[in-house]
Amino acid sequence: MKRCKHLHRRSAPYCLQGTDRRRHYSNMAAQLPPSSLPFVQGVRWFNVAVLTITPSVAVWGLMHVPFQARTLLFAAAYYIYSMLGITAGYHRLWSHRSYTASFPLQCFLLFGGTSAVQGSCFWWARTHRSHHRHTDTDFDPYNAKRGSFWTHVGWMLFKTNLRSGSVDASDLRNDTLLQWQHTWYMFLAAFFGYLLPTLVPGIGWGDWLGGFCFSGMLRLTIAHHSTFCINSIAHYLGSTPYDDALTPRDHFLSAILTMGEGYHNFHHQFPMDYRNAFRWYQYDPTKWFIALCNFIDLAANLRVFPSNEIDKGVLTMKLKDLKREQDRLKWPVTTEKLPVVTWETFQKEAETCPLLLISGFIHDVSLFVDQHPGGRGTLEKNSGKDMTAAFFGGVYSHSHAAHNLLSMMRVGVLDGGVELKSL
Repeated sequence: MKRCKHLHRRSAPYCLQGTDRRRHYSNMAAQLPPSSLPFVQGVRWFNVAVLTITPSVAVWGLMHVPFQARTLLFAAAYYIYSMLGITAGYHRLWSHRSYTASFPLQCFLLFGGTSAVQGSCFWWARTHRSHHRHTDTDFDPYNAKRGSFWTHVGWMLFKTNLRSGSVDASDLRNDTLLQWQHTWYMFLAAFFGYLLPTLVPGIGWGDWLGGFCFSGMLRLTIAHHSTFCINSIAHYLGSTPYDDALTPRDHFLSAILTMGEGYHNFHHQFPMDYRNAFRWYQYDPTKWFIALCNFIDLAANLRVFPSNEIDKGVLTMKLKDLKREQDRLKWPVTTEKLPVVTWETFQKEAETCPLLLISGFIHDVSLFVDQHPGGRGTLEKNSGKDMTAAFFGGVYSHSHAAHNLLSMMRVGVLDGGVELKSL
């Protein structure tokens, strides 16, 4: 079929000259620059010792120490206690003040956090606040743009010239309980982190070595790296349903590993919320624990962000994703870019190739005549005619797909046939 030369010289014809506007939108993690470790000025040997000797002893115990069911059950229970001390205590209570806790609950959580051997609560919470205030910048102590190794353990192992950004920690400084723990932290960590988990199985049922290796070292190893995953994989793995300006992401696997802290995109958008998971069915045992404490009057003033505003964030990201999908697709040439054609020119061109006038637009259907369900004759015999009424139901009510396909065949606008934005 001969093409319409006159119209196609001044337009972007259907199929042959269309520009592919596809854009590649990879996830934010893939867009991060390559890992850029800061200049190392030294090694924090104490931290290196804790993070290497502890797992080494745990592995040795797994290979050589007989398992006792009671020891393993105690180790699992003590692990949950340690993690709740970090997630419900260090993190959501003291770092973000997302609820208030009674003094007994504060002590319970503070000793649990101490048993995880991750630093004093004062240091931990102050550093974490800096992370939130300066996320993904050079003032972020565990900046995700420096790579997963740095965010997981590197920032604790090496001395550098980096300094955490300033934050308001006056409430932490004025907290008598936190300052007491900060002062005596090394002794408390030795007792709750190593001695107590050894004493309980040892005195309780004579499993001293199992207590030391499993309740102590293995529990600590898992607790350490579960918590570290909040800083590492929770900034790389998953989706960004609330905002994608920064690296935090939501993922069920991260939530499993971190006692519910894996919905990190939500958390960075709404850090004062006592929940890390907005939906009731999302896995967040820390949220459930805090809610239980509130039910039995051990916790109060649970902060929640308005659900209407949370849903707005979700909608904003959905619209953004739809815009990306829209930009990926080919769309018809805009009206102002199409040539304005007189009725006489339209009639002349229609003698050499099938052109249909529908809703004021001239459509070149030459590439579609053999695919038309009604046969090519239907299109060819109506070339040069206004088929608007027939297309919109006079003969057959065409589908959305037909409307979309037809719009891609536009090659001109009939003079006086449609309102133009500009000429």
